Amino acid sequence: MRVQTDPLEDVLALVGASSRLSAGLLAGGAWALSFEAPDTVKFNAVRRGHCLLVVDGVEPIALGPGDCFLLVEPRPFTMASAADVAPEPAGPYFAAAADGVARVGEGADTYVIGGRFDFGDRARELLLDTLPPVVHVPGGSAAAATLGWALDLIDAETRDRPVGSGLVAEHLAMVMLIHILRLHLDRAPARTGWLAGLSDPVVGVALRVMHARPADPWTVAELAREASVSRSLLAARFRAVVGRGPLEYLTGWRIELAAGRLRRGEDTVAAIARDVGYGSESALSNAFKRVTGTSPRDYRKAR
Repeated sequence: MRVQTDPLEDVLALVGASSRLSAGLLAGGAWALSFEAPDTVKFNAVRRGHCLLVVDGVEPIALGPGDCFLLVEPRPFTMASAADVAPEPAGPYFAAAADGVARVGEGADTYVIGGRFDFGDRARELLLDTLPPVVHVPGGSAAAATLGWALDLIDAETRDRPVGSGLVAEHLAMVMLIHILRLHLDRAPARTGWLAGLSDPVVGVALRVMHARPADPWTVAELAREASVSRSLLAARFRAVVGRGPLEYLTGWRIELAAGRLRRGEDTVAAIARDVGYGSESALSNAFKRVTGTSPRDYRKAR
C-alpha cells in the first residue's frame, strides 16, 4: 500500500514552525489595547466574552467566545471592548502580567489566550504569502468545534501548570495551527498556489504522491495515472491551479528539501542529491543553481 503524506505538514516541518504562548488577557468594562506589528505570526482565541479586533488595512472583526484568529502579516492591531474607546499601549500591561495573565479595565468579562508561531526564513514564500492578512475562524461555526478540545487543554495546562505544562501547551498550539489552516482552506480555499491545489480533487492527489515520494522519477503520465485522469487534463489543471506545471513544482519541492538539509548541515551533497531524486551531485548542483542562483556548497556556507 502506498503512503501519501500531507503537503501542509511537510511545509510546516520544512519551514521550522514552532509556537510560544504569551500571557493571557483578562479584561472588563471599557478598555482598548494597541499592539505593535509583530515580527511573527500572532494568534489569539477568545475563551470568554467579546471584543473587537482592528487590524490596519482590514475591516474590523467582532470576536466572540471560541473565535480564533491568526495575524499573518506584520501589521499593528488593536483589541478593544468597543470601537470608541481610546487605546493604550499593550506592552506595559503584559510586562506587568501576574500568574500568566495581563489585566486591563474593570472586571473580568473577557478572557483571551494567545501566543505566536515562529517560522524559518522560507516560510513567507512557501506558506504565509498564500494566506490573507488575517485568518479568522468564528467560534460559532461547526468547523471551529474541532478547535475546542485543543483550546480547552491549553486552558487546563496554563491554569493548573502540571509538570511539563509549557511544552504540552505549545505542542497543542501547533495542533491548533494545523486545524486553523485546514478550516481556512475548507471555508475559503486559496485561488492559486499549492495550498489551492490541496483542495482540488485532481491536483491534490498529484501533490500528495510527489510529497510522499519526491525521489521517484515521476512523469506527467504517471502522476495522471495516480489521479485517474488523462495526462493533458492533469497538466492543464495543475498549471491553472498551482501556477506552474507538475514537474516544475516537483523540481521546486526537491530543491526546497535539499536546501532544508543543507541549512541543517546534514549529510554530503551527494547523499542529499540521491535522496531528493537526482542521480548525481552534479545534477543536483545544476538544478539547485538554476533555481536559487547559487550552488549547494555556497548555499550551505552562507548559512
